[in-house]
Amino acid sequence: MTSSLVHALLLNGDGGAVELTAEQVERWQPSDGKLWLHFDYGQHDSVSWIRDKLQLPSLACDSLLAGETRPRSVAIEQGCLLFLRGVNLNPEQTPEDMVSIRIYADEHRLISTRKRRLLSVNHLKETLLAGKGPLSISQIISQLSLGLISRMENVIDNLDEKLDSFEQELVTGQSNHSHQELSQIRRQTITLKRYIKPQRDALKQFLSAKYSWFDVNEEQQLTESINHLTRFIEELDMAIERAQIVYEEIANVISEQVNKRMYIMSIVAAIFLPLGFLTGLLGINIGGVPGVDNPYAFTIFVCLLVMLTFGLAGYFRFKKWI
Repeated sequence: MTSSLVHALLLNGDGGAVELTAEQVERWQPSDGKLWLHFDYGQHDSVSWIRDKLQLPSLACDSLLAGETRPRSVAIEQGCLLFLRGVNLNPEQTPEDMVSIRIYADEHRLISTRKRRLLSVNHLKETLLAGKGPLSISQIISQLSLGLISRMENVIDNLDEKLDSFEQELVTGQSNHSHQELSQIRRQTITLKRYIKPQRDALKQFLSAKYSWFDVNEEQQLTESINHLTRFIEELDMAIERAQIVYEEIANVISEQVNKRMYIMSIVAAIFLPLGFLTGLLGINIGGVPGVDNPYAFTIFVCLLVMLTFGLAGYFRFKKWI
């Protein structure tokens, strides 16, 4: 096995498969059975494998080795190209940084490429080696699509739970989250929708092509996958709207809190404004200031200031300003 060839599986048609070496792959003939080759296109020798040894159409070679792709389906000669994406569940990665898989499939073989590991592909390989996997190339495509989609559900449910937490905190008035966390949720939902929507369209286009080698029984499973994607898109649309509403509600709460603080500060300033004026006026160092020679003048002045303070506070309360 080369560094670029992740696995080479020869299906036996009964749900099992055996792994082939690179030399056995080169000697493979369609009469030997259905073949599934899975490459890491980031490795240098994958280019020579795909371009020189597999005898694929040039469009298929370019697409399987392309650095950037979006979900789509393209009919090509006797086979097809199908590009799908799955959530990134690799360690220390973010789910919305979705991982792509590129597939060329025809009647006799399936060739897929990826750069980062996909759990759905690993799971299919394990089931095949255990004798409980897909029976045909059609089933590999349908089960791989369903596996990629099913792993999206937990990610979307997690986003909904986070939004529920935000909404509950708004009701109780206790917030343990920041605007940055909410902005991150909004970015995740928008990014997921960006790739999930064209993936639904790609599967629809794949089904509409009616490939002769694709098992009719698997069309129902792909249709179910499309229905799941439609539901996910609706949930993401709702999540985006909920996040926007929560964001606006948090902004309103913060604005209201700021306005209350500013109002209190304005009331305090209004009360102390005449006090400051009087103390400043009597603090000037010129002759004629009343009470200079009266030993009780300071006490009287303080009492007058206290009375003025309570008088202003009573007036504001009477006017229902405080």
